[in-house]
Amino acid sequence: MQKDLLTLADLDGSEIRFILLEAAELKSGGPQPLLEQRTLALLFEKPSLRTRVSFEVAIRQLGGDSLYLSPAEVGLSQREAVRDVAAVLSRYVDIIAARTFSHRVLEEFAAHAGVPVINALSDREHPCQALADMLTLEEKKGHLAGLTLTYLGDGNNVANSLLLACAATGVNFRLACPPGYEIPQDVVVAAGKFGGGATYEVSHQPEEAVTGADVLYTDVWTSMGQEAEAEKRHRDFAGFQLNSALLARAAENALVMHPLPAHLGQEVTAEVHYGPASVVIDQAENRLHAQKAVLTFLLGERDTGHRAGG
Repeated sequence: MQKDLLTLADLDGSEIRFILLEAAELKSGGPQPLLEQRTLALLFEKPSLRTRVSFEVAIRQLGGDSLYLSPAEVGLSQREAVRDVAAVLSRYVDIIAARTFSHRVLEEFAAHAGVPVINALSDREHPCQALADMLTLEEKKGHLAGLTLTYLGDGNNVANSLLLACAATGVNFRLACPPGYEIPQDVVVAAGKFGGGATYEVSHQPEEAVTGADVLYTDVWTSMGQEAEAEKRHRDFAGFQLNSALLARAAENALVMHPLPAHLGQEVTAEVHYGPASVVIDQAENRLHAQKAVLTFLLGERDTGHRAGG
């Protein structure tokens, strides 16, 4: 049966664990021709650096090929109907990674695609980023279960996927945000279904939320498409900047994470972003390896059975 990755809730805990193990193995083993003669289509409505480059390099290191389709070339819902684009592309390629403004468009696209579809970012989730984050955390800390991660920011697509990834791997998740910026309740419910024993807490006091945390994670206060709200968001999040004072309250050897691009002086200071606790460049690198694992998993080129309990 065809499997998509539109949200981490599409996977169970053993599948997420398999992808992380596979990512680590593919990273250590270098390029392998697991996807020879396979073609990945990159269908993007939004600009990208890490997502586009990491997917293109990933499929090439696996022996396959890719093609990039810009907004001007396709025009989802404008020049051509979503279902028609999905159906036609499925006759040409083996797998599609789509970066869309609307998650609903992504769901419609996947419903009419005849090949696996990967969410390369939507307004709802960013699952590939969260998988890379978990890979990075495990590399740096040696384990995931029992860690505590504090996310400073709003309940955006990155936070949604990160909560699901933490719930699946046993990482306790604290959200520090102003009132009204919480993670949507249906995402919280989906996270609870993983049953991994991790806790979820919400705090409107950043000093309280970061105390003793093993990881401090932040993201831009204003995402693409929210530019009209920028001034209000900057006022609301003024006390939630990830800076040296907050980092000092975290656990010894705490890590600093950010999915990039960062707005230095806003959600994070340059001192912290480029400081010794920061692993943001490792996160960016691990997008490549996590996505190689996603591609091989969705295309059925690796057996999950021998790893699920590992």
